[in-house]
Amino acid sequence: MTLAVAASDQTTRTLWRISVRYRDGMADAAAAGVQAAIADLGAPGVEGVAIAQVYYLAGSLTAAEAERLGRDLLADPITQIYDAQELGAKGGLTHRGLAPSEVMVEVAYRPGVMDPWEQSVRAGAATLGIAGLEAVHTAKAYTLRGAVTAETVETITRELLVNPVVEMVVAAGERTPLPGEPPGGGSAPRPAGTAQVVTVPLRAASDTRLQQLSAERRLALTLEEMRAIQTHFRGLDRDPTDLELETLAQTWSEHCKHKTFRGQIVYTDGAGRKQVIDNLLKHTIIRATEALARPWCVSVFVDNAGVIALDDETCACFKVETHNHPSAIEPFGGANTGVGGVIRDVLGTGRGAKPVANTDVFCFAPPDLAADRLPAGALAPRRIMTGVVAGVRDYGNKMGIPTVNGAVLFDERFAGNPLVFCGTVGVLPRSAVGKSVAPGALVVVLGGRTGRDGIHGATFSSTALTQESETVSATAVQIGNPITEKTLADAVLEARDLDLFTAITD
Repeated sequence: MTLAVAASDQTTRTLWRISVRYRDGMADAAAAGVQAAIADLGAPGVEGVAIAQVYYLAGSLTAAEAERLGRDLLADPITQIYDAQELGAKGGLTHRGLAPSEVMVEVAYRPGVMDPWEQSVRAGAATLGIAGLEAVHTAKAYTLRGAVTAETVETITRELLVNPVVEMVVAAGERTPLPGEPPGGGSAPRPAGTAQVVTVPLRAASDTRLQQLSAERRLALTLEEMRAIQTHFRGLDRDPTDLELETLAQTWSEHCKHKTFRGQIVYTDGAGRKQVIDNLLKHTIIRATEALARPWCVSVFVDNAGVIALDDETCACFKVETHNHPSAIEPFGGANTGVGGVIRDVLGTGRGAKPVANTDVFCFAPPDLAADRLPAGALAPRRIMTGVVAGVRDYGNKMGIPTVNGAVLFDERFAGNPLVFCGTVGVLPRSAVGKSVAPGALVVVLGGRTGRDGIHGATFSSTALTQESETVSATAVQIGNPITEKTLADAVLEARDLDLFTAITD
């Protein structure tokens, strides 16, 4: 069956579903992890779990080309097997090989959400000389084996398998939508240049309305901050666009600005005396660093990471950052992009440092903590722990950056909100430590595609977690793309050595 679409060359477009799974008898660590998490949930009847990686491929692909993609690109011939099915426009999907005691749940990214596999698959197809591949969308198919009730499947799907804001369950007999389509196929994406400019009525807003706007848009801005923005745009005699407001909220977030560290701290000491510290960061870490004034401190508190001298020619930099809130609601993705963020900070230090090693410190609640000891809406500690560890491992491995040390601590006080420190060490020539920006300089933005994921990440990290956070702020956790970041890192370092830019930042 083929799917014919209008095209300038009147070619026939086909849609293929290729699923890849481990051979029988091969160990699948991911499937074992899901089964352990199901046991933690107390879901009855599940005797085994299998996971298949699914690829939906569209274009002018012949059956021989689809088979070649499965055999030579998508499946490891030693440990995996693949199955290729040609599909129709909206149906034709049959889950081959399912026994009566098996249930399959297929989970895919929603339209508009960035799919990091797409670019790699298309690049691989081009390397094989297959030019007809036009679009890629991926999914994961989970097969649950045993006497599993529909209620159990629903619980496992909701609690373990799908993030409903950025993912969806593909119903049996349907296909996952391709990039730009709504569920079930449909219209093409909006043409370039047709995006609408949205303004936010801020100038005439009352204090109450300013607070409402901050809450509704999850800006994490105080009334005083909203008033400052309002005053600025009154001076410009116009309202801000939603993009301008979101940019200010991100820049002024606790995550980016460290307002608590830089703000005024008022406390009462043990003798009942009130103490005031104006800018805690300045009076502690910065003060100690300036007092010591070590000559090997080449760059401190002015860049994306601190820089110290290793010798007369080479420097090292080190950046550590927490990704606690994202890891609390989506452990794998939260930790995954935590690593990606500090790697980018190292790349953005000086005129580009080379990331060479990762480090981490994790603090979790005890994995066997009883469910009735958890805050409302919190994930099970074991699920958080296994997801965080997998997320850090995945990003570093795909970029070729080893995790060289770390620590794991357990305490019941981390139930619901773990501490996830991710760090990266980089090296750079001493001549590349400085930056300079002058009027008239051109700005080039490099990176991967963006989608609905990652929206409000900085502002979400600046607010308190609640039992609604997993639902309300699920899009705040970005889907990591280490393959794109690896190519970005290589390009940045080569451009640095060619002296093609004067400043860079993440």
